[in-house]
Amino acid sequence: MSSKPRLLLAFLLAVLLASLLASIFQTQTNLAALQALGAPMPLDVRVGTTCLDLLGFAPTFALLSALGFLIALPLATWLARRMPPLRWLIFVLAGAAAIWTALALANALAPMPTLIAADRSPFGTLGLMACGSVGALLFGLLGRRVRFRTQPTSSDSL
Repeated sequence: MSSKPRLLLAFLLAVLLASLLASIFQTQTNLAALQALGAPMPLDVRVGTTCLDLLGFAPTFALLSALGFLIALPLATWLARRMPPLRWLIFVLAGAAAIWTALALANALAPMPTLIAADRSPFGTLGLMACGSVGALLFGLLGRRVRFRTQPTSSDSL
């Protein structure tokens, strides 16, 4: 596979991973808040609600993360090539910044005060940003392989 389709696949996988993690985080954060108010939260309710949110919320977050990643990941790739010792830190920060920016934009444009419930607290915002960081790290890992796959190395045989 040539590098452009592989980079596109890496991008899509990064968005997918960030969205799945964010959806699970958002669901469990909301359920924990309900449980703190005294609502019973058995495992079957947690699993069922998580599955519903993977179908309902994950696509919304995928759109937000894709928009943020469209700017952040190419910039992170460019910076990482110029500062190789900081490669992973660059991708962590790029993923977090992409999600923070996308959330800020969505909150500014949405008719309700906060579009995503988990974004209503610093803990929730940081959790969602961490999900973006994991997705960006995946892109950095897969993107690195695209760049260096032109010449076989001894590690390719492992």
